[in-house]
Amino acid sequence: MKLLATLCAIFSLSLSSAMAHNRDDIFSLLDLQREGLEEVARLYASNDREAALEALLQYYRSRTDVVNPFVTTDNISLSDDEIRWADEALDHRFFVHVGYQPSFFYGEDIDWQYWPVKDNELRWQLHRMKWWAPMGKRYRQTGDERYAKEWTAQYIDWIKKNPLTEYVRDENRDLMTADNVYFAWRPLEVSDRLEFQIHQFIYFLPSPHFNGEFLEEFLLNYHRHATHITQNFSAKGNHLLFEAQRLIFAGVFFQEFRDAAKWREEGVEILNREIRKQVYDDGMQFELDPHYHLEAINIFFNALYMMDANGYRGEFPESYVQTIERMIEIHANYSFPDYTTPMFSDAKLHDKESVLPSYKKWTKVFPRNPLILYLASEGSEGALPDYLSRAFSTSGFYILRNGWREDATQMVVKAGPPAFWHNQPDNGTFELWRKGRNFFPDSGSYVYAGGKEINELRAWFRQTQVHNTLTLDRQNLYRTDTKLLSWSSEGESDILCVENPSYENLTHRRTIFFVDREFYVIVDEALGDAAGEVALNYNLVEGATLDKKGRITTHFTDGNNIAVQVFGYDTTLLCQSEGWVSRSYRQREERLHAIYPVMKRADEPCVRFITVILPIEEASDRNRISARFTSECGASNLSLEVKINGMRYSLKREIK
Repeated sequence: MKLLATLCAIFSLSLSSAMAHNRDDIFSLLDLQREGLEEVARLYASNDREAALEALLQYYRSRTDVVNPFVTTDNISLSDDEIRWADEALDHRFFVHVGYQPSFFYGEDIDWQYWPVKDNELRWQLHRMKWWAPMGKRYRQTGDERYAKEWTAQYIDWIKKNPLTEYVRDENRDLMTADNVYFAWRPLEVSDRLEFQIHQFIYFLPSPHFNGEFLEEFLLNYHRHATHITQNFSAKGNHLLFEAQRLIFAGVFFQEFRDAAKWREEGVEILNREIRKQVYDDGMQFELDPHYHLEAINIFFNALYMMDANGYRGEFPESYVQTIERMIEIHANYSFPDYTTPMFSDAKLHDKESVLPSYKKWTKVFPRNPLILYLASEGSEGALPDYLSRAFSTSGFYILRNGWREDATQMVVKAGPPAFWHNQPDNGTFELWRKGRNFFPDSGSYVYAGGKEINELRAWFRQTQVHNTLTLDRQNLYRTDTKLLSWSSEGESDILCVENPSYENLTHRRTIFFVDREFYVIVDEALGDAAGEVALNYNLVEGATLDKKGRITTHFTDGNNIAVQVFGYDTTLLCQSEGWVSRSYRQREERLHAIYPVMKRADEPCVRFITVILPIEEASDRNRISARFTSECGASNLSLEVKINGMRYSLKREIK
């Protein structure tokens, strides 16, 4: 009771102060000639400001000509986590980031600058107020006014303690000493609030705590947000996309603002421009990160869907819609049959539960695309493609699969052009999924950026050697600019050959054979006059082991395992190093990192390896595996011989 009384007093005082400061502003920002605002305009013209605000509130409560297709107030359901976040927020324990649980306490008198761990994401994402929408849903579900009362109090408290002072864009700013404005008013966080405060507006609008005075503060603050975005757009990348999409949301949902049409126009112009700039012709977003690719799909799609739901579909050309469809198709292709995706670059593990709603949403615009419909309906409608493997050569994503269903084997290779901040120096890496298990999960990213400790953790997970590729002296790649030399997906086998100038005077050429679409053979060639330790790196699922003979095996009891052997030099060279995998933020598990190092002389133009990855039932299976080259090192036409339990396979690759 004491806390609630204190909050009530703070709310009344801060609201009165804020209103005194901005008292004459809000009506000048609205188009009072808009249909439905006649009574508001009349009362305002007669200087009855309080009544005009009440009329404006009633207008919003009864408005039906503007919709938000992403929010429903019927049959609201919350997860256990959302209920916890909403309830904890009543005591100022805020859910800020999934990587930091349980939630931190931000004080009875909220400290919006509290930074318990020097991780930039923890400081930035505090200002996305992820607990406010769950509070709104909980309010609508229960009718408990505590949630509405607390939300309005926190909203005004945030305005009071986080003023928009001078904001100068500087990507190299030292965030350890930066002013609060660079966390509270970074355009990405501002855009997040533009989108999700629309949801909160809908949820809390019926509450008596959402009165005319609060409405004025809300609209003034919201307009301030949109204006700040227009003056501080990010230069490129997904941040710019988010900001443009959310500015469109502002212009669509709050059409009463005089600037609404300008916001829509500016957002549409940016998205129409950036979809041509940021998306390759094969449909991949240029950060080459499956997580941010999915985000980019939904950014472009959500803007289109919001506009369409409110009668503005024509502002996006047909080419825009077609590009979104290509983006979804490449996402579906590199996804595994269980709907998970590779964790290349800064991607996290997306499971079926998190991805399926997107497919269901996409069918509303693409109801005749059989693959989208198949995945949205979990196989009850639509159809799978008539092809298996696929090369997306512009972005460098290659899929070598023998099926689309749960019993399939599928490798996804990442070997593309230069990318941006979320990309990692991992060119040539791959993930291998078989019958529901990912045997070579990417290391992930663990954290993003912050103080010295956080940055060191991020740097560890970004290393080239903790990806499934080749290194020189265990250093990160100097250069990423991979060329496709050969691709064949005809007959019973797939063949991929790519080449990257990874280091000064050292080119990495990787050839992958999917033999009879049953097992994989990888040939790695290090070409050039560089000297040093050339090493293959393989990072496997937890529980894999390396024996004294240089064989890697997994030990699952369900009959779904693999054996890995490397040939070319002394197999006893294969050794073990520190290995981790991070599937979600600040979560990691230990796993095998196997290294096969060979010393290369400067006068040695080529060193090369053969790796055989063979599906087996049990780790104890004594499969006899051997392999040898039958062509010269570095030759454009490669040939080798592999034997599996006496069965001979003659493999060839030609570079035309």
